[in-house]
Amino acid sequence: MTRTRSTTLARQATELAVAVPQVMAHRLTRMALAGPVPNARDRREFHGMAQEKAHAFWQSWFAMGWAMTQAMQQAWMAMLQGARVPLVDTQAVLARGLAPVHRKATANARRLARTPLR
Repeated sequence: MTRTRSTTLARQATELAVAVPQVMAHRLTRMALAGPVPNARDRREFHGMAQEKAHAFWQSWFAMGWAMTQAMQQAWMAMLQGARVPLVDTQAVLARGLAPVHRKATANARRLARTPLR
């Protein structure tokens, strides 16, 4: 199962590494083309950038916190039962934390690829 998790984490990181520059290039180009007075469409996009980042990172922190809580509960139960205490699967915690950011960034890359700059 660890192999699957490490594959998932590597895939998410790779897709994120490809999607982020695409999104940044599109948005920075739109900012440059919009100039000092962006139109309503650009204002919606620029306003949404800040909101979506805060939301995705909040989801990320919550997901990692919940994964750690579950891992600690499993360790505590194992300790109470006298069983071997499992190690925390940090790759699973990272994969859960990366998932919301990955989901939003790749969705933005797909959406912005279809969106004309002007």
